[in-house]
Amino acid sequence: MQKNSTILLVLFISSMVLSACGGSSQTDNETINEDNTTTVQSTFNPDNFHVGALLQTPTTESCTLSGGTVTTCYRVTIPGEPVTNEIGPFCPPTIYSDASEGGIWFDGSGEVYDIDGEFILNLDTLYGSDWQLYDPDTGLVNVTDTQAACEGAARPNVAEEYQNHCVECSLSYLESAVEQTYLIPVEPVALANPNSIGGDNLGITLNGVVLAPPAPVSAILAANTIAAFDDCGGHINPFEGYHYHASTGCTETLLQSDNHASLLGYALDGYGIYGMRNLAGEEDYDLDECRGHSDESRGYHYHSASAGENMFIGCFHGEQGSLVH
Repeated sequence: MQKNSTILLVLFISSMVLSACGGSSQTDNETINEDNTTTVQSTFNPDNFHVGALLQTPTTESCTLSGGTVTTCYRVTIPGEPVTNEIGPFCPPTIYSDASEGGIWFDGSGEVYDIDGEFILNLDTLYGSDWQLYDPDTGLVNVTDTQAACEGAARPNVAEEYQNHCVECSLSYLESAVEQTYLIPVEPVALANPNSIGGDNLGITLNGVVLAPPAPVSAILAANTIAAFDDCGGHINPFEGYHYHASTGCTETLLQSDNHASLLGYALDGYGIYGMRNLAGEEDYDLDECRGHSDESRGYHYHSASAGENMFIGCFHGEQGSLVH
């Protein structure tokens, strides 16, 4: 993947912005260190979000979690689009486009591909001879550049005219606002046996975006389509809005003082989700099946998988809060 340096720059700048402009009050699960860095316990903390990532000051209320536990939850409303960076680009316009004109693609194999012109040109080698997402006469890439095309390609049964397309959508196609409200437990309630992720959203990021479950890449590829992600691992569904399917560095914005991986957001069970690698580029190898473990500073918390794995965490360690409809 060719854009690592750009993503790391965005991560560094975002971290500095958060330090300068984030919440200023110290809470019970926050420690200010001598070097003015912050180590944060992994229970949900509204002060950790970027300015604008919470549309309202979170309130608390009684709630019932997925396992039936009645407890206290934060009511949290996010904008559904990132407050730290622009969305896109997704699909390259031509087979001559470089990596800056498109996003990325991952299919769960472990690889992350730049969606540039060369990638589009060589899809028949990667996935089969029936793949051709461009006009051989003009070199133009077949892109779903209208609302009708976007909706036709984003459904489970892709219409034939939208097969062999690079799929991208616009937030302007959505009929209603993309903001979403969640109930997240103030104190996590651990499960005796972990819960599977399923097909629902699994959390929110510090910059105001939903963390989605693994992308249905098998269904996408079955229609000879590429549902392009931008460099931050997000894309737009015309029915659900913008959401992330992977961590690429853009969301890992709250630096830790002890070389630990940066915080990127929270799962719906209230536990923090951190990046896969620490600041030295090292990965933790004592993670459980949910991709979580405990330490003295943070208690139990998760570490995101690599983008190429098409996932954030493997399962829920705790009872989950819920989307407020």
